[in-house]
Amino acid sequence: MHGSTFQALTVETLPQRLGPVAAVAERVGGQPSAWKVREVGDGNLNLVFIVEGEKAAVVVKQALPYVRLVGDSWPLPLKRSFFEYHALTRQEKRAPGSVPAIYHFDESQALIAMEYLSPHIILRRALIQGRQLPRIAEDLGLFMARTLFRGSDLHMPTRERKADLALFADNTELCDITENLVFTDPYFAAPMNRHTPELDPLVAELRADRNLKVEAQKLKHLFAAKAETLVHGDLHTGSVMVTDGDTRVIDPEFAFYGPIAFDVGMLLANYWMAFFSQRGHEEQGSREAMRAYLLQVIEETWAVFRAEFARLWRTERTGMLYHRSLYEDQGDTLGAEQALSHLIHEVWTDMLGFAGVEIHRRILGLAHNADFETIEDTGSRASCEGAALKFGRHIAVNRRHIHSLAEINHLAQSLDKGL
Repeated sequence: MHGSTFQALTVETLPQRLGPVAAVAERVGGQPSAWKVREVGDGNLNLVFIVEGEKAAVVVKQALPYVRLVGDSWPLPLKRSFFEYHALTRQEKRAPGSVPAIYHFDESQALIAMEYLSPHIILRRALIQGRQLPRIAEDLGLFMARTLFRGSDLHMPTRERKADLALFADNTELCDITENLVFTDPYFAAPMNRHTPELDPLVAELRADRNLKVEAQKLKHLFAAKAETLVHGDLHTGSVMVTDGDTRVIDPEFAFYGPIAFDVGMLLANYWMAFFSQRGHEEQGSREAMRAYLLQVIEETWAVFRAEFARLWRTERTGMLYHRSLYEDQGDTLGAEQALSHLIHEVWTDMLGFAGVEIHRRILGLAHNADFETIEDTGSRASCEGAALKFGRHIAVNRRHIHSLAEINHLAQSLDKGL
């Protein structure tokens, strides 16, 4: 297949086309004609297939030359699979065991064959079901700290880091999607926006909010200009697969060099949205315990991230920034700790802003979250979404004056109760 003209895979053509690929055929086993293939892609951009044979199963993901959610009226380059492949290889190196294993990559066909994660399910689906996963705070806190620290000038050799920055700088089209859909489109009547009709008065209020729009554009400026580290770029609860004992991060095709705080803010925003959605999922009884669990996960995720980032600062700070020759080598450990404190505070402040606008874009923009969308009663959905929108506005606009997650989570509980 390699080097041929791009052709989108189908359930019928996949065995014939991937059968000759030894890395796939040997893992799946049996005759390709006997493989069981099913399409499972439910995302916004790509085709995803599960291929099962005599020995095992693999996942095959293929990019399409357009945004699947919209259609061929929105073209998109196939090279995004190139960036996903390279991001996955770097994430595996920096946080071993946190992403699926890669078996085969075909750049010309924009496809990746990778580990089939079973019995994993998408984290967002688990949270909608009310499942309390015991490992996600620790696993994802460690994943973010390790990938974000080790992909930055705090750790990487300068030449290697600048070469990597140049490579991922070409992921312009997917960055453009984020720059528009997250930071701009929610704050005016963009053509592809949609929202629950009962939110009309609040949406009008937010779109007339000068302070909010200024902060959103400041955050867009940070996103575009603060090339600190290789970020996942789309780290939400739909990009994580889980069991009670394992957590894996998937779908880093939006990867680029951006702010350390971006992935952290995106993930915590999706936990907060899961929190606000719980009242819409109480058909089978109270979700009060689930709400408490989600707020605890938020606090633990940040605590694990902060602690691991600090550990790496003290043990793996080998890059050009905050060089040890200025601090520890002169016996000035306190100076190094002061610099760390300033950096963590900067990440904290930026993280709150990114979380706030992520909440807004998932309710007011093009791509919505199932957390809210699966609430059938629009009045109930609007009540949940309205509380989340107010919360997002507060943390984005007031991010420089917020000092603790306990403070923020108290606000979330009050808004959730309609206080």
